[in-house]
Amino acid sequence: MESDPHSLHPCLSCGACCASFRVDFSVVERSDHGGTVPDGLTVDVTDSFCRMRGTDHSPPSCAALTGTVGQRAACAIYEWRPSPCREFAAGSDACERARIRRGMAPYPR
Repeated sequence: MESDPHSLHPCLSCGACCASFRVDFSVVERSDHGGTVPDGLTVDVTDSFCRMRGTDHSPPSCAALTGTVGQRAACAIYEWRPSPCREFAAGSDACERARIRRGMAPYPR
């Protein structure tokens, strides 16, 4: 039996951050450089930085995003996600901007 989506963490019915921002980070976080982010989900930006594939599209949509933004969304590599994603705070100003861009209500308090 599937859980009631209203009992899930608000981020699991959102995903707006994954479909709003470019995600750049050091190549040392990539698996081919000893990190955990799968290198197949990244594109090179410089010799030192890479980007999550899809986040430089218009509109952005991270290649690791699964589900549907605003309904049920998740990160396919949550345990291996890069530092910008680990540092992103639910309910922050950036979170609120992402939700507004996607026509969603403010983060539930």
